[in-house]
Amino acid sequence: MGKNANISIEVQLDENKIPEKIIWSAPDGGVNEEEAQALLMSIWDGKNQETLRMDLWVKEMQIDQMNVFFHQSLVTMSQTFLRATQDEKMAATMNDFCDYFAEKLKIDRK
Repeated sequence: MGKNANISIEVQLDENKIPEKIIWSAPDGGVNEEEAQALLMSIWDGKNQETLRMDLWVKEMQIDQMNVFFHQSLVTMSQTFLRATQDEKMAATMNDFCDYFAEKLKIDRK
């Protein structure tokens, strides 16, 4: 029988149910109660053929941080898409959009 792995996310809310703090743990990955400022989570529901999602960010997160977070998320998605599909042409198109996104928002791509 296989092993189970747990990932936990705790969201502390203010009185208006706005996230103030996001704490996550993934013990098998060496992460234990680390603080995060935002999360984008997508889960594929194969039965209903739809994506379920959760998008959260703390109220103190700055717009420039959100821009970088989205850019890095898009880059990661294009890399994951390539690994999952081996579709190099579409991955390159996605990367072109990531470059465009960074250019328009003046994101430094170190």
